[in-house]
Parts: sequence; structure tokens; C-alpha cells
Amino acid sequence: MELFRKLIFAAAAAGLIAGAFVTVVHQVSTVPVILKAEVYEKAADAAAATASTTTTTATTTDGSSTAASTADSSMASMPGMEHEAGEWEPADGFQRNAFTVLADLLTGVGFALLLVSAFALRGGAMNWQTGLYWGLAGFVAFTLAPGLGLPPEVPGTQAAPLLARQIWWVFTVAAACGGLACLFFGRKPLWCLAGLALLVVPHIVGAPQLDHAESAAPESITHQFIVAVVITSLVFWAALGTLSGYFYQRFVKPA
Repeated sequence: MELFRKLIFAAAAAGLIAGAFVTVVHQVSTVPVILKAEVYEKAADAAAATASTTTTTATTTDGSSTAASTADSSMASMPGMEHEAGEWEPADGFQRNAFTVLADLLTGVGFALLLVSAFALRGGAMNWQTGLYWGLAGFVAFTLAPGLGLPPEVPGTQAAPLLARQIWWVFTVAAACGGLACLFFGRKPLWCLAGLALLVVPHIVGAPQLDHAESAAPESITHQFIVAVVITSLVFWAALGTLSGYFYQRFVKPA
């Protein structure tokens, strides 16, 4: 029970500090790009709504066409048929920033729990340098590997069904974690081959994609967002690994 308490304390300290740090980074990296993309998303939604209204109110001498337009109008007025019109979202300003901070803090603590638990299972000496290496491995497993198949998406981007993407993401992360473990902890060439296979298999299977995916934002903003997300994630994982190693050494298993 004492070990569990120390693990929780070390993870909370590392996660809260890393989460607070990455919140500041988000404000200067990803948030401005998201706000730019949302301008295009809202413009596209407004244009689609205008086109739908024009089609509905147009008069025609073809009875079948009139019926179809009326049916489209009825469906558009049904709850849940609008383009995310019924979904709640935080208001701009304080509320949105507060939820961003909360999400970053919870993410930091959650991933820190995974790291310190892995430290405890692995055993051996731990310090901030070793923690940094583990953090970089976390960046590869949780950001780089799945991002090769499912890159970060700006608002207004069409994507494959959410469940299919989530399943592939979890599969890819699990395979990447197993592959890295085989590469770095395996003592025989066979383990290294198995590790490489685990890293490659998810991408051979392929991530779920739409045949004709489109984005309301320009391609330059999409690229800018991907770069910002990758850099921010790298900074987050480096800080989280370093802090987790430091607090683990200090509170859980002193040198």
C-alpha cells in the first residue's frame, strides 16, 4: 500500500507539472492554428446551410422534386440531423481555456501513471536521464507511430468513422509499445526482429481512410497544425519522462 501511495504521488507531481507546462506550449503552438481552421470550418458550414435553404425553398413544377426537397427540409429540422448543431461545446474565452487546462492536466497525470508503473515493473535504478529516454519512447509509441497513419486533423476535416480510427489507434499504440520493448529489452536477435515486425504490422494493415477526404481549411494550415502537434507532443513527452524519472527516484526508489 505504501508503494502504491508513492507511485500515485510521483505520477501526480510529474503529470501536473508537465500538464501545466504543455498548456502554455499549446497556447502558442496549436491553439492559434485551430482558431484559424475554425474560421474556415464555420464558413463552410454557413455555405452548406445557405445552399440547403436555397434548395428547400426553390419552387419547381416537378412534383417528385418538390417532395424530395420537402423531405430534405424535414430531415434537416430533426434533432441530431444538423451538422453537430446539437453538440455542446465550451464557450470561447475563459470556459474554453479552462477545459483545455483541465484536459492537459488529466492527460499528464494519466500518462505519468503509465510511466511510473512501467518503472516499477521494470525495476532497477531510475533518474531523470533514464526517464527522458522512456518519455521519448512514449512519444514514438503514442504520437509518432499512430500519426503516420492518422495524422492530426484540424477542425472541418472529413475523416473515417470514429470507432474504426480508435480501434486502429489502440492497435498501433499497443504494437508500438510491444515493439519498442522487444527492441530495447530483448537479448536475442529474434526479439529484435519481432519488435520490428510489431512496429510495421499496423501500417501494413493500414489506417481507416476515406476515399475522398476533404478539409475546409487550406492545406498549408493542415501542415502547420501537424507540425505544431508533433513538436508539442515531443516537448510534452520529454518533460513528462524527465519529471517522472526524477520524482520516481526521489519518492519511490531513492538511489
